[in-house]
Amino acid sequence: ARLVSMETFKKWAAETELMTPTEDTPIYAIFIVETVENEQPSEGAGACVRLLNRRTHEQGCLTRLVYSVLGLGDSNLLLDRQTTTAADCNQAAQRLDKRLAELGGTAFHARGEADDRTGNTEIQPWLAQLWEKLAQ
Repeated sequence: ARLVSMETFKKWAAETELMTPTEDTPIYAIFIVETVENEQPSEGAGACVRLLNRRTHEQGCLTRLVYSVLGLGDSNLLLDRQTTTAADCNQAAQRLDKRLAELGGTAFHARGEADDRTGNTEIQPWLAQLWEKLAQ
């Protein structure tokens, strides 16, 4: 196992030949992405997200990728704070999850969505389930 920041994702993807599905060996990854103002990923995650959003990628280029996504958002940034939930402030994670699937990746664990306004209480249960999945 290796920890790779989303800032260096492009280099890691090249090293592992992630987008060249010539091998059958799965590559496991957990993406943690923060949504900031205007529904955009944080600066650190931006390079990874922009790389994956390129329309030049061949369909199925991520067939080796087995992944999960954890979104970190803050509904305090939204105008209607009284009725919002974690789902309302994690657009970057939602779009990343969708794009990984479009490129052929397989989610092994449901996307998690946390909200800073609620103290990110959604993270612990998501992590507990993640560890269970990884232990299988």
